[in-house]
Amino acid sequence: METVILLCDHAEAINGKLYIMGGGWTICSPGPRNMAVAVRINVPWTDANEKHKFALFLQDEAGRTIELGDPPKPVMQTGDFELGRPPGVVPGSDLDFTAVFGFIGLPLETDNGYRWQLEINGEDSGHASFRTRTN
Repeated sequence: METVILLCDHAEAINGKLYIMGGGWTICSPGPRNMAVAVRINVPWTDANEKHKFALFLQDEAGRTIELGDPPKPVMQTGDFELGRPPGVVPGSDLDFTAVFGFIGLPLETDNGYRWQLEINGEDSGHASFRTRTN
């Protein structure tokens, strides 16, 4: 499945469309950070009417999943999705699944690299990298 992952200040997914504000950045300020991760997944016709599992998690630049809290837990969102084949759509057409995941107050360190990693059905399906400023 092809994916588009976009970092945003705010986003919403409504009726299969993404409504994005402050989207497409790759550099941000350190400290507590609010952000949204907008995702569009291109689902092939042959994968419709099947349940798919996803996991979106935050990693550091070394590829380690970031954990926060006490006890520490991975910064991630998981779930599943399933798309039906709408009436009137030409057989073989790709279908879109859209979602937005919001994160509030992420304590991002100064001058560090991060990435949101997306997996679908346990397989790498893309990522969006970003970096914090030195100050």
